[in-house]
Amino acid sequence: MAGRRVELAPLAAEIADRYFARHPGDLERYGADVARAWEVHDTLHILNWAIGDLEGFIVLDERVSWLADVLAARSFPLDHLADNLALAADVVEEHIPDGAPVAERLRAAAALVSTR
Repeated sequence: MAGRRVELAPLAAEIADRYFARHPGDLERYGADVARAWEVHDTLHILNWAIGDLEGFIVLDERVSWLADVLAARSFPLDHLADNLALAADVVEEHIPDGAPVAERLRAAAALVSTR
C-alpha cells in the first residue's frame, strides 16, 4: 500500500478470531487446529489479493471466485466465505491507516460471493 509494509499475520489472526466467534461450528466440523490453520492461511491470501488488487497487480474478484469454486467443491458454505471477506474489510478498515479502499474491495468481493 503505497510502498508501506503491512503486517498481514496479525490481521489474519484477528479476522480468524472474529470468524470463529461467528461460526464456532467450523471448529467442531473441521477440528480446532485444522480449522484455524486453514482460516488464517486463506485469509492471508485474501488480504494479499485485496492489496494487490488496489495496486493493480491482481484482480481480487477472479481470485475470490476461484477460491469460492474450490471451497464449494469441498462443500464449504459460501456464506461463511462471504462473512470472512466482510470481517476482513472491517479489520482492515480498523487497523490500516487509509485502508478504506482495500476494505471496499473486500466488501465488493463479499457481495460477489453472496450472489453465488
